[in-house]
Amino acid sequence: MGRIVVISTGGTIASRWQGSGFAADADGREVMATAPLPEGVTVEVVDLFSVNSPRLTTAHQLTLLHTVHEVLADPGVDGIVVTHGTDTLEESAFLVDLHHHDPRSVVFTGAQLPMGTAEGDGPGNLYDALLVAATTRELGVLISFAGRVHAARGTVKTQAVALDAFADPSRELLGKTGFGKVAVLRRPQRPEPLPLPAMPERPPRVDIVMHHSDGDPVLFEAAMAAGARGIVLVGTGAGNATPEIVDAVRGAVARGVLVALTTRVAAGPVTILGLGPVWQSGNAAARARAAELLA
Repeated sequence: MGRIVVISTGGTIASRWQGSGFAADADGREVMATAPLPEGVTVEVVDLFSVNSPRLTTAHQLTLLHTVHEVLADPGVDGIVVTHGTDTLEESAFLVDLHHHDPRSVVFTGAQLPMGTAEGDGPGNLYDALLVAATTRELGVLISFAGRVHAARGTVKTQAVALDAFADPSRELLGKTGFGKVAVLRRPQRPEPLPLPAMPERPPRVDIVMHHSDGDPVLFEAAMAAGARGIVLVGTGAGNATPEIVDAVRGAVARGVLVALTTRVAAGPVTILGLGPVWQSGNAAARARAAELLA
């Protein structure tokens, strides 16, 4: 079915017991050795880094983005699988999707259980991701996990420890895997890809501020004082906030700070009522979008 490049970045799928906890110390070839290959698929491995995903930085994610583009520059490659920790997988997948301009699929996967566990989910997830990468086209960046296929845009981690960890709360499932086949149930709507950003020596600071009952602009203003060039405001409801927060947003925008508005609600769109020129997003991946706009 094709030649697939697996980009290994660490995470639970590459983690083993270290005596006091699990750490991502297995390289990509060791991870690949745990899973059977779909018939007709050949694999090449790129060991990009081996990091537990809560420790990933914007620099890591930009390096991954550029590596994906370098791999796809080879016309002999039929698709890419990225093995990644689940904690920040949604951010990395969303960032790559913003710039994905190629009909070939880039498929993110990972595991909730580490290597060597009796019920480990990594081998099955990896097999499915290879199958998806080899057989799908024109779907953008995807997440293959627990027999389900999700579009990167809108998909978030919805379960902390359950094996079926990812979902898009606002949309129907994109596809399913099973019995060596991939069933595509819908096609995602995707805007035009953005140009590949530069690799800044020091990526811009982007902070997240959560609105809540009794929320005031103290943390918002602290982010600006710390040098944030972008702030993700996580509003209530459809993106609501107090008049004090609204005034803080106006002040930030006047100073050239980009404010991205999202919501703490799991599903549904964001609307703007009096918040001024802020960028809207329907999910927590707004942080990746704001960081990209400022790069």
